[in-house]
Amino acid sequence: MTPHTHSHRLPRGVLASLAAALLFGAGTPIAKLLLAQASPWLLAALLYLGSGVGLALLRALRRAPAYSVTRGDFKWLAGAVFAGGIIGPVLLMLGLVSMAAAPASLLLNAEAVFTSLLAWFVFKENVDWRVALGMLAIVAGGLVLAWPGQLDWPGWAPLLCVIGACLAWAIDNNLTRKVALADASWIAMVKGLAAGATNLALALALGAAWPAWPVVLAAAALGFASYGVSLALFVVALRELGTARTGAYFSVAPFFGALLAVTLLGEPASWPLLAAGALMAVGVALHLSERHEHPHAHAPMQHTHEHLHGPDDPHHDHDHAHEVAAAPATPHTHPHRHQPLLHSHPHFPEAHHRHEH
Repeated sequence: MTPHTHSHRLPRGVLASLAAALLFGAGTPIAKLLLAQASPWLLAALLYLGSGVGLALLRALRRAPAYSVTRGDFKWLAGAVFAGGIIGPVLLMLGLVSMAAAPASLLLNAEAVFTSLLAWFVFKENVDWRVALGMLAIVAGGLVLAWPGQLDWPGWAPLLCVIGACLAWAIDNNLTRKVALADASWIAMVKGLAAGATNLALALALGAAWPAWPVVLAAAALGFASYGVSLALFVVALRELGTARTGAYFSVAPFFGALLAVTLLGEPASWPLLAAGALMAVGVALHLSERHEHPHAHAPMQHTHEHLHGPDDPHHDHDHAHEVAAAPATPHTHPHRHQPLLHSHPHFPEAHHRHEH
């Protein structure tokens, strides 16, 4: 077996998933404020349009290269856009109209549960006891965060709307994982533009009133940060960690939302908030301490994605045509083939480690 070393830096996928959770968690209480001045369906459209247009402008400023998804991947991307970009946000906005922030935070933890269950039992990712226990601790933190407050029971319809949104996003997460090797900002841009345009047409057709321009701009800016940048980071995490682990880290989003309410809106720092933070910290610590290592075989594979060369990555030890720049520390993209490989090292269920256990 091939030996090699790995650095002890915090994995990039962990940082990306936590940053995505921070941005998304901050978006929910702000969207609740905007719902007072815009219909749920139209607000969902503006959030995603802000995401898509903002990322398109950012890619233009960066002169990002053009990208197109392969025919085989198109079905996964289309399914993710429909579930997570069209169905999910509309259901969430419909639920938030009649729900207080506390029960909404409680229910949003269902996304992590649905995501992991689908990843484990439908898409066959490996189950590690630390990841499962850590996810339970994070979800328990979400329960503590919302449970002691006045739940202000709104009836079954808003409740089912928010749970339905969580299920739609869980399906989206697992389908997006199929195309996670593609350009992350391009995926987020396409999802934002397609979902935003579709929801805008539907909202206007149903008679939604156009809000004041400050509300439109605020919704677009919120969508760019909480849906666009957050989704791009989430795709990076999917690529690096796999779906279940990314979903588990991302489930700290409700805590970030509550923390924002304390620091910016002046809400009291109650003991449930502190207890929830402690439980979520335990969950994240369990994930960080996971060490999944065993001898495993890599079958031959050919695909295209951004990668670099170095001692930490034995999967990209291939020759290059003369026109391909391949400096060890320079990320570059080109079609490449992985040769059969048998070795043992710590790894996550990312694109190069989708093997049976």
